[in-house]
Amino acid sequence: MIFVFSRRLVVLQRSFACTMKKNKKQTFSNRSVNEEGSIHSLDNDEILHLRKAMLEWYDANKRDLPWRNMKKDDSNQHAYAVWVSEIMLQQTQVATVIDYYNRWMKKWPTLQSLSKATLEEVREMWSGLGYYSRGQRLLEGALKVQNELRGRIPENAEQLQKKLPGVGRYTAGAIASIAFDEPTGVVDGNVIRVLSRLRRIGADSTSQVVMAAIWELANALVDPDRPGDFNQSLMELGATVCLPKNPQCASCPIRTHCRALQQVEQRKRECQSRLDGSKVKGHNGSRGDEIRDIECLAEKCSLCLVDPWDESAGVMNYPRKPKKKPPKQQVHAVCIVERLGGTDTEFLMVQRPETGLLAGMWEFPSVAVTDDTPVQKRRNKMDAYFTDDLHVTFESITARRHVDQVIHIFSHIHQTYEVESFQAKSCDIEEPCDKSHDVPNYQWVSKATMKDMAVSTAMKKVFSAFDIKSKTQGKRCRPVGKEEGKVSKQRKLESFFFKK
Repeated sequence: MIFVFSRRLVVLQRSFACTMKKNKKQTFSNRSVNEEGSIHSLDNDEILHLRKAMLEWYDANKRDLPWRNMKKDDSNQHAYAVWVSEIMLQQTQVATVIDYYNRWMKKWPTLQSLSKATLEEVREMWSGLGYYSRGQRLLEGALKVQNELRGRIPENAEQLQKKLPGVGRYTAGAIASIAFDEPTGVVDGNVIRVLSRLRRIGADSTSQVVMAAIWELANALVDPDRPGDFNQSLMELGATVCLPKNPQCASCPIRTHCRALQQVEQRKRECQSRLDGSKVKGHNGSRGDEIRDIECLAEKCSLCLVDPWDESAGVMNYPRKPKKKPPKQQVHAVCIVERLGGTDTEFLMVQRPETGLLAGMWEFPSVAVTDDTPVQKRRNKMDAYFTDDLHVTFESITARRHVDQVIHIFSHIHQTYEVESFQAKSCDIEEPCDKSHDVPNYQWVSKATMKDMAVSTAMKKVFSAFDIKSKTQGKRCRPVGKEEGKVSKQRKLESFFFKK
């Protein structure tokens, strides 16, 4: 009776496994990171070796970064410092972040001091760092911690992600592991690259299947005794050794475990064997026509490399990313208006809406046009913006000229600015006929004041082009028409904005 029941149980288990294999919603290829025999898996011995090797390497090679020098006796303060650094580091290089981080922590050294800041102050501090909503989310988070959480930052990844605005799974894991020693993994671009090469994961790195596998690997690998240091070691390895291009495999502390490197060496041996007619010798000393101990044995694996192998790329075959969609092409006419009078020349600045791209930032008057809009039509549209939207009319306009064409690349937008300027001796402000009309916030500011405003990098480039033109050619008008439609040669834009 027991034997019959056991046989039926086995049949049911096999049937369930077959069903799962066909199910498109399965986590990945019906395999676990600890499943023996999968090239994408990790066994317990490997996990222990990888932890030891990574932590030893990190202790000897970690970069001296300001957020790593925080005293750890106050976990809440340490968590605040980690939080600020991780938000700044999203989509931004370390070298760029360091100066912003130091200035931020000098101005707002504690979460309590940040909670007393204004949104305008935060935007000014964030100016030039990009992805400007990040600063606003930090301020919102500080206010929530102070007002709703009694000044204490949540101490585990689940609550961090749930309660703090702008904190996703990665940032929550980083704060929880580094500041509160929670043994939870982290996955960012560097970790994806390291683990994809380590376990030969070549499918689309942005797919849910691959991300689930990477997160499972990260959580299995994290050292329970030093989770924060281990997570930083993976990120550090991806940032300094396991690079997107020209990886330094010879310097990698875990190269003996790297399946991608093993595959490269295997293909070299196979190539040599075809040349000299010898059999391939495996990395484990066995001989045969192929090296099966580093091949995926699954008939159809959702983690394996699908695209053709690129011999010239080597380990850079991993990870594979989907082809990027071409950036959206946008063109805007921008006008720099100088108001003469008094001791300082003033410039007209308009605040962007509170939502959308560059929310709440200050810019020069700008209107959307097309790349084939004639010069006069651009001017007409700009003039209509002054009168219909801002309700500003100028008594006199002089020295109106085309300044330059400025290109700025956002993450998903290729932005072209057709920049012009003119001088206005005075202006009148009219009350809108329709009282419900939402007039954009604007102000006249001096050049010195502009430095401290929340102005985007794109607008800094625009003003730099104007500033250089004014200094090199005075107020002479530039002929408009011949240069239209041509992209200016790239040059180093040096202005007061970018001087230290």
